Amino acid sequence: MDAYTSFAQVYDELMDNIPYDEWISYITSLLHEYNITEGLVAELGCGTGTITEGLATAGYDMIGIDVSPDMLEIANEKKIANGFSSIMYLQQDMCSFELFGTVNAIVCVCDSINYLSNTDQITTVFSLANNYLEAGGIFICDFKTKHYFRDVVADSVIAEDRDDVSFIWDNYYDEEQNVNELALSLFLKEEDDLYRKTQEFHYQIGLTCEDMIRCVEQAGMELLAMYDAFTHTPATDDSERVYVIAREKHHEGKLYI
Repeated sequence: MDAYTSFAQVYDELMDNIPYDEWISYITSLLHEYNITEGLVAELGCGTGTITEGLATAGYDMIGIDVSPDMLEIANEKKIANGFSSIMYLQQDMCSFELFGTVNAIVCVCDSINYLSNTDQITTVFSLANNYLEAGGIFICDFKTKHYFRDVVADSVIAEDRDDVSFIWDNYYDEEQNVNELALSLFLKEEDDLYRKTQEFHYQIGLTCEDMIRCVEQAGMELLAMYDAFTHTPATDDSERVYVIAREKHHEGKLYI
């Protein structure tokens, strides 16, 4: 089953432990650090739009891009309910996304990059970002490291029982293939106190700082920083989540809108 189908219905409920306000504040601080204080910003892998709306609140004109129609349906419902009618959502694959023009910055967080199949696809995303960024614009993305999948969550099971939904997360890390498989079993409450079980599988690749340095270089961008998540401490492969900040760089063959 495709990822983020049934999960989309309860994604926000099950992610209520994520300190989104702190994450949005950190992303905003990085944007300000590189003088991106206003203008158009695109978010790749925007999901249900929580961070998109947070950045809109911070003063940016937002475009949200996601491949999942189920997640975008929720995002569009939320933007109407929360008064963010100016946000534009697009259903696109981040490996082939298209914008109507250039933007000041592009962000791709919540380890969306790890869902790509290989580093060639990641390089493609950086190349597209470079193409659609204004001169000097920046691309901010985060990723979970190979260390995180191999040494922190490998072969772990997380389960939780709530009033209207219960879930089981079952992690398995295949070191030979460098893929973390997350089997998600959802039990959704329906009428007469019956629960409907659905299952979907999420696959993420483990990445190292060296992998991401190579992708940035191959895409022709300028690497500005790699931070241990939510700090300004230089990242290492012992970090669990890493933020990458890369700047648009003109080079021969770049397409301009």
